[in-house]
Amino acid sequence: MTLLLITPRPVVDDRLATLPVLIIGAGPVGLAAAANLVERGVDFTILEAGAEAASSIRLWGHTRFFSPWRHLIDPASRRLLEASGWALSAAEGRAPTGQELVDEYLAPLAELPEIGSRIQYGTKVVAVTRDGMDRTRTAGRAGAPFLLRVEHADGRVEEITGRAVIDASGTYTTPNPLASSGLPPLGADKVRDRIIHALPDVLGADRARFAGKHTVVVGAGHSAANTLIGLGKLARDEPRTRVTWLIRNPSAIRVSSSADDELPERAKLGTRVERFVASGVVDVVDSFQISRLEPTDPAGIRLVGTRRGESAVVEADLVVAATGFRPDLDMLREVRLELDDIVEAPKRLAPLIDPNLHSCGTVSPHGFQELKHPEQGFFIVGMKSYGRAPTFLLTTGYEQVRSVTAWLDGDLNAASQVQLVLPATGVCSTGDSSGGSCCS
Repeated sequence: MTLLLITPRPVVDDRLATLPVLIIGAGPVGLAAAANLVERGVDFTILEAGAEAASSIRLWGHTRFFSPWRHLIDPASRRLLEASGWALSAAEGRAPTGQELVDEYLAPLAELPEIGSRIQYGTKVVAVTRDGMDRTRTAGRAGAPFLLRVEHADGRVEEITGRAVIDASGTYTTPNPLASSGLPPLGADKVRDRIIHALPDVLGADRARFAGKHTVVVGAGHSAANTLIGLGKLARDEPRTRVTWLIRNPSAIRVSSSADDELPERAKLGTRVERFVASGVVDVVDSFQISRLEPTDPAGIRLVGTRRGESAVVEADLVVAATGFRPDLDMLREVRLELDDIVEAPKRLAPLIDPNLHSCGTVSPHGFQELKHPEQGFFIVGMKSYGRAPTFLLTTGYEQVRSVTAWLDGDLNAASQVQLVLPATGVCSTGDSSGGSCCS
């Protein structure tokens, strides 16, 4: 006897029918969700914490993507843009920087009247729940509107209701801590001004901060590699500039340098970092487990921990925390989630993206079925859906929201027909979850 998995259609009764779908985040995946809903005639509101669309990408806009343009543009978004007269001026096979993605694609998309009129900027979502229900109440739950508490840039706090929620808020603003335990290191609060978020603009806006200084880069993934390459170039031009690469595992190289990688920009990272290490420009300290941070005079920082079973210390002027990212789950305490115990991704998705088994290009097609939670009508998509797994590509997020929005529109056939063609070869990150992944 064959058992069929039957997924119920979304509940949209009279109470919910007049409410919009609430999208958290106006980044590339949130905007793609909006574009798909526009095509389906489904009302929505985008809640964006920043003052502009793609606010997180703008923070690392100097960094180049691995993927070329053809993998970075959502099909529904392209159709809407082209209908307005838009055309991509760059070559489809070229990999853009983050700022180029914003200027050429995301900003024009967010400015389309059918999308821009529905974005609330400066609106941070601090909590998600059901109207009149905490997570313990079950009776009538599926028919109750979602209620989002938001804080506006001017300090106002209000609550907004919707028929469904698509959380595309990303993870860039919630980095993994520096300590190997997964907790903030002891003493971190005393040296906050000497710890820099991942992907600083070493050769541009932040150059003066790093020139002539000793910087320790913590992390073993592509975010660390990008920063190490920038610091290596700076060290050749600026006297007394020193660079130390600190990782927790014995192996120093966590990025692909394979000539067969279908994403050439990704393959180049490993080779370039290896050259800086071989030439002595970048000093590697492996097997270092951070436990405590201390200030040093006049404005330095001391990293205290263990290395190969013995006490160890590294001192520097600055630390770049390229330790990867994690989802902000605090805002979701009152909704019913089903997350994997290890990577904090949706439970059905987690086996497909386990970084111990999969690279960016070996993830199976997935959509609403793998992304659903016990809380009907609530979905986490994009980078946040991958939890702590650093193997996300934008094209994956675009297929996620195409499927999710089809399900929200009651189109189960389209929602179930998930297809995904990814560039293969090359591991985004393996083993060490302290390595962030950048960029798609």
